[in-house]
Amino acid sequence: MASKTIAVVGATGAQGNGVVRAILAAGGDDFNVRALTRDVTSAKARELAELGAEVVVGDYSSPEGLAEAFAGADGAFLVTDFWTHMDPEKEQAYVRNLIDAVQKAGVKHVVWSTLEDTRELIPVDDPRMPTLLGTYKVPHFDAKAEADEFFRAAGVPTTFLRTTFYYENLADALAPARDGEGRLVLNIPMGDAPLAGIASGDIGRVALSIFRGGSEYVGRTVSIAGDVLTGKEIAEALADALGEPVEYRPVTHDQFRAFGFPGADEYGNMLQYYTEFAAEFTGPRDPAKVRELTPEVRSLREWLAEVGYRLPNAA
Repeated sequence: MASKTIAVVGATGAQGNGVVRAILAAGGDDFNVRALTRDVTSAKARELAELGAEVVVGDYSSPEGLAEAFAGADGAFLVTDFWTHMDPEKEQAYVRNLIDAVQKAGVKHVVWSTLEDTRELIPVDDPRMPTLLGTYKVPHFDAKAEADEFFRAAGVPTTFLRTTFYYENLADALAPARDGEGRLVLNIPMGDAPLAGIASGDIGRVALSIFRGGSEYVGRTVSIAGDVLTGKEIAEALADALGEPVEYRPVTHDQFRAFGFPGADEYGNMLQYYTEFAAEFTGPRDPAKVRELTPEVRSLREWLAEVGYRLPNAA
């Protein structure tokens, strides 16, 4: 029997699911895993249960229920999904509920999935980028960074895990698309700047490494990436995976923000932040150092080969 239990919030989402699966794949030698989800009857929740996870109800909006779900856990992986509501105040209320719950349960080590405060490099009054929701540049970054202080103020033993762009976006919203002449084109607005990326499942593998490190990682910030590539290099990797040319033809950030899909303005701001502050963002995210902690973290090309990369609408 494993001696410690890790509770994982958002267990059916990209990051939480990756953590649960990483712990299960390790064979249970170090940890048991408890998967928290709002709907324990969902197909994803049932799949985790079949794989060996303890699946329990855990709802961000229910502090009492969260405390019960965390009871007896030694560690907890905490993540919030801003994109389900796109409301910084709601996001931070959920974080306060999580903090209250892990404190009541006496959890000894929290890994909190977070991001930088973009306003440290591009203030709210800087006209280079639109200000959103009154006080933010990239709300899902900035609100998480503000929440970092909640953990510190509460004295929660926390590792701050700074994540990055998911490779999976290249198979979804940011996948290459065909132009009027049928050529595949990658339009990510990154210019010649490098983009730090990672497979969402590898975030779980890194989190497991941090839990194994225990108290050594409490209070530390760990910034991660599996690869740092320019748009041209990403297009070349996608072309090799697809077996046909992919042209990198970046749009401007203003053009991207004008695409009009929900969150396009915020997504455009995020990509502009990646572009204009590439050194500051990618510098701490050294894939070689990440692999010293977690050798299994994949490069983009490794991930593409492993998943059998296809375009979203491919038959």
